[in-house]
Amino acid sequence: MDIRSIKIFNSLAASLHFGKTSRAYHMTPSTLTRLVQRLEAEVGKQLFRRDRRSVSLTPAGVLFKEYAEETEQRWNALQNRLAAEVELRGNISLYCSVTAANGILPAILKTFRAHFPGIQLHLQTGDAAMALDQLQNKAADVTIAALPEKLPASITFIEIIRTPLVFVAPAGHQELIVYREGEIDWESTPLILPEKGLSRVRMDKWFRENSIQPNVYAQVAGNEALLTMVGLGYGVGVIPKLVLEKSLIHHEVVTLENAPILTPFTIGVCTAKKNMDNPLIKAFWSTVQKGERSM
Repeated sequence: MDIRSIKIFNSLAASLHFGKTSRAYHMTPSTLTRLVQRLEAEVGKQLFRRDRRSVSLTPAGVLFKEYAEETEQRWNALQNRLAAEVELRGNISLYCSVTAANGILPAILKTFRAHFPGIQLHLQTGDAAMALDQLQNKAADVTIAALPEKLPASITFIEIIRTPLVFVAPAGHQELIVYREGEIDWESTPLILPEKGLSRVRMDKWFRENSIQPNVYAQVAGNEALLTMVGLGYGVGVIPKLVLEKSLIHHEVVTLENAPILTPFTIGVCTAKKNMDNPLIKAFWSTVQKGERSM
């Protein structure tokens, strides 16, 4: 029973999703299933109940989860003690959106690399709405995320930047916007919505408070995909201004001036509080904090 298997089990026990865990560890679901079966053979008990709709821990799985978490913590503590005796070396997994990778990370990583050349970063980019899930499912050590009004108690963060949410329309298809008495008619104007995430939550709240049933043309994953759909003339959408400023296709859309005003995004670097015992994470954290103080 090797430490990698223990870490993968802990990730699966946190997410209870074979697909997410297998993608996080770059393995096929069938490979993950075989790993779980090997663990169950060694333990002598079934650890997961699995059907077409859900995955859950068995009573034996709950007990083994306590053992596995303690084992991983003790392993990390050992690595930390060994690392303290020499130059910091190891790996940090980092998840963020493409926009954050291009617009926020470069300044941080330039300083971090100069001070801690022995620490390697594994960077994965994807939908910004998934950033906190990646952290809670242990698929990443650090994420850059838009912070909700209430963060889980287990997560700590450093605020990096604030950016407003802006409504954008295709520059070449202004006719698709329907107006009524000088205001946008959201029940007639086609709307491109994010599938999930904080901007979707805030849009849904605004429409609900104003008793509006929006005309949803499409739902997409990721701000970049949403901006592309809008630029192609499929509808109106809302994105963080930071995404618009960093996009290569910003010239294909225009910002709507008479649109609803939504609560701006607060973007932060996030990690689990228990990760702060890891000297590699602490080194990255101190780099971010110093960068914020120098701004």
